[in-house]
Amino acid sequence: MRVVSLNVGRPRAVPHEGREVLTGIYKDPVSGRRAVRRLNIDGDGQADLRVHGGADKAVYLYPLEHYAYWAAELGVGLFPHGQFGENLTTEGLLEEAVCIGDVFRVGTTLLEVSQPRSPCYKLGIRMGDAGFPARFTASRRIGFYLRVLQEGELAAGNAIERVSRGEGELTVADVFALRHVASGDPERWRRALAVPALADSWRRHFEQRLAVSNRGG
Repeated sequence: MRVVSLNVGRPRAVPHEGREVLTGIYKDPVSGRRAVRRLNIDGDGQADLRVHGGADKAVYLYPLEHYAYWAAELGVGLFPHGQFGENLTTEGLLEEAVCIGDVFRVGTTLLEVSQPRSPCYKLGIRMGDAGFPARFTASRRIGFYLRVLQEGELAAGNAIERVSRGEGELTVADVFALRHVASGDPERWRRALAVPALADSWRRHFEQRLAVSNRGG
C-alpha cells in the first residue's frame, strides 16, 4: 500500500449555471513533503465549511485502481491524479477492504478512516457533467475520508501501514451501501452506530433513520 500522488488546491471561483461558485475540488499533484494538520494538508483548502472539511474530513483518499474504470466508462484517457478531488491517490486500499476506524501510518502522520464520500454537485462541475455525481454514487467507487490523529508530514511515494483495525470491522463499502443502496435495516443501523470512529454526520443520519423506524415510520 502506498501514496501514488499527493494533491492539494485552494478554493477557486468557477462558473456554474450562470453564476460563480467557490469550490476546493480542483487538486493538483505536488512534489516533496507537506505538513498534515488536524484540519487539512498545507496548501489545501475547502470552500463551503458547512459540508466540507472539518476534523472528520481533513484528508480525502481515492484509490488509483478506480482510474482505469472511469477511463473505460467515460471513453477517455486516464485522468491526472487529483481528478476526483482527492488529497491522496493511493494504491492497495479499496473500500471493500478498509474499515471505518482503521488507522494508518503514512509518513510521520497517523490517519483514521472516518466515513465514505457522498459526492455533491461540485464533482459534476469538475467532471463537466451534472449527472456524474449520480454515476459516481452508483459505481460505489467513492473513496473515503480520514481524520488526523497525529499531525506530521507525508509525500508521494510513502508506504501506507495499517496500524490497527477499526472496532466493529464495518467496511467503507458496507457503510456506504447502508446509506445509499441497502433497504432499511434497523439492526444494521445500530451496528454502524456502535462504531466509535464513524463521523458525526453519518452517525446523525443513522440515528434519524432509527428514530423514524422506532416510531413506525
